[in-house]
Amino acid sequence: MPPSAGRLASRVAAGVLLTRILGFVRERVFAHYFGNTPVADAFRAALKIPNVIRNLLGEGTLAASFIPVYAGMIERNETEAARRLAGVIASLLLALTAIAALLGVVLAPIITAIAAPGFTGPTRDLTVSLVAIMFPMSGLTILSAWCLGVLNTHRRFFLSYAAPAVWNIAQIATLVALGGSLAGASLAVGLAWGALAGSALQLAIQLPPTLRYVGRLHWSLDLNTSGVRSVIRGWIPVVFGAGVAQISSIIDTQLGSLLGAGAVAVLGYAQLIAVLPVSLFGVSVAAATLPELSRDAVGQGTDVLRRRIVEGARRVAFFVVPSAFAFAVLGVPIVGMLFQTGQFRADDTRIVATVLAAYALGLPAQASVKLLASAFYAMGDTRSPVKAAAISMLLSAALAALLMQWYGPTGIALGASIAAYLNVILHFRGLTSRLGALIGPRTTPTAVAVLLASVLASAAGVGVDSLLSGRPLWLTAVAATAGFGLVYVVCTALLGHVDARALVRRFAHRD
Repeated sequence: MPPSAGRLASRVAAGVLLTRILGFVRERVFAHYFGNTPVADAFRAALKIPNVIRNLLGEGTLAASFIPVYAGMIERNETEAARRLAGVIASLLLALTAIAALLGVVLAPIITAIAAPGFTGPTRDLTVSLVAIMFPMSGLTILSAWCLGVLNTHRRFFLSYAAPAVWNIAQIATLVALGGSLAGASLAVGLAWGALAGSALQLAIQLPPTLRYVGRLHWSLDLNTSGVRSVIRGWIPVVFGAGVAQISSIIDTQLGSLLGAGAVAVLGYAQLIAVLPVSLFGVSVAAATLPELSRDAVGQGTDVLRRRIVEGARRVAFFVVPSAFAFAVLGVPIVGMLFQTGQFRADDTRIVATVLAAYALGLPAQASVKLLASAFYAMGDTRSPVKAAAISMLLSAALAALLMQWYGPTGIALGASIAAYLNVILHFRGLTSRLGALIGPRTTPTAVAVLLASVLASAAGVGVDSLLSGRPLWLTAVAATAGFGLVYVVCTALLGHVDARALVRRFAHRD
């Protein structure tokens, strides 16, 4: 009997959590050496630029089109055809990423001018150098995404989501090794080489188990191989959808670069914290659900699909809604614990915490839309999510450009959060028209329980924060978030929330 969706999602979450913990360690070391300086701005912008290619051609985009076709072949016992499909997709990715990496290196000055028009002088020159070094990293991470697609289809989730931890470790090691002898731009260049090496290691640790499933790779660019055209047909709209998201991200960077030194870095620090619950719970549930939805779409009816979507949405809301509340009310101790060291001062903590609160408003929508998009992908529709994302991107850009005039980086974050709700509404309407009502009689009590418990937990967290005022930030953050979490779980369990009670039973059983 295959593992339950909840258990599979917990494996994704465990891998993501390991990666994120090391990511925060990396960012704390980064903040110690770079703070909110122009060098930090340059590295943030340069790292985001090759990430655009990675996000366009890998990770969620490849999984959205590859997993449904590959999983369908596995479900029909077409093992050899599935292996050939995997080989051709790997070959196409290798050729495509090699070309993209080469163009990125050659066109680094132009890319920098487009992505960060506000950078001038040494900051711009450093950004160009860093882009040229790190752009090939995108090709390696795209091939890692191919490994993820194969492993996830075979219900191997932990390794593919824990592998990026190696990328973080490589950068931490680079900073620790070079931080005593280098500083500023020289240290940033060394860190860029460390990031590139980490991407190679990330791919290397995923290849052996992946190859055990696909066997000897059939290196070929034959588009007539069974399933290849289906993957490409599904992939192209998803790439456009990811392109919309990446355009939105680039617009945020462009707008941030116009706000003066430190703004791009502030957005980067806040985003790193904000995406944690989205990755832990939104991505984990969506990633674990996509292969199962794809199998259901082959042999099950709409009732099964609808039930799986509703269960996934309930689970996402249970974890992400309180995370949004916690970030909004406990931002200062959380940011301070993670980043306040060296060049990162108390004033920086307060600024990042304010931006984090703005991002927190949109977290429930951002996490939910990943699950809803997976439902479209499983049904073979990769176009509807693109349309919804494009409309929300236009709203996000317009609001960000308007609100930044009064609120600076916080206005950019507010624009993204407001637009995220339009995105999820459009996804929800599209699925309802296909599958029927996704809101049942038990939805409202469950939502009320989550909101009420989040409010009570926020009061508890703020109370602990006030009691420990003046104590070390790490102590305040740990105690306040622990109090928040305890009150939330107890309240939701008492209100009868199924996920809360399951969580309590799991911990009680371990004891």
